Amino acid sequence: MKPACGYIRVSTLGQVDGDGFERQRQAIQAFTAANGFAIVETFEERGVSGKTDGDARPAFQQMISALLASECRTVVVESLDRLAREYRVQEHLLIYLASKGIGLIAANTGECVTDAIAADPMRKALVQIQGIFAELDRNLLVRKLRMARERKKAATGRCEGQKPYGDLPGESAAVAKMRQLREQGWTLESIAADLNAAGIASRHGAKWHAKTVSRILEYSARTAQVVSQ
Repeated sequence: MKPACGYIRVSTLGQVDGDGFERQRQAIQAFTAANGFAIVETFEERGVSGKTDGDARPAFQQMISALLASECRTVVVESLDRLAREYRVQEHLLIYLASKGIGLIAANTGECVTDAIAADPMRKALVQIQGIFAELDRNLLVRKLRMARERKKAATGRCEGQKPYGDLPGESAAVAKMRQLREQGWTLESIAADLNAAGIASRHGAKWHAKTVSRILEYSARTAQVVSQ
């Protein structure tokens, strides 16, 4: 059995608990078991963007140190976009690995990418094309998410940052009370005073003020309008 290391990466810390790591690990294990490799260690890059250079990848640096201190000279990834999505970064990392005598295999194609780059100009071009399409996929995703954020901001006035009062569990009753009192003709100042007298806590425990009540009611009204459309 030939020794190899696995390299898996997810772009955000929120994906660490998802199926990304497990899916990549299974793909690598399936390939190595079928092709005479034994995984000696798997390095997990947690919350590192596919456009991040090698010197800012802790697991990648740890893997290189481990490889150079052993006889293992093979890295297996699920696919090239798990190494990097941006073409410039992908090419840089592949050339770096090749310069250290380390081969990188993409499990989804079974190709030793570093060998392909070194041996065949046409295959080198194909690898470069794969990197370009991976970068295109990332850019399209970024654009899609940005447009979604812009649509949400246009509809509700916000899309990021701390959730407004009323969005967290236990806060909706206080918002409902504010709206009810406002509909009954209460002033913002009197609503704030009533909340304080009733012992209804704000999110951070501060006293209620008319300005705070006004912001919450405005957001609540915008949200209700969007939902009804």
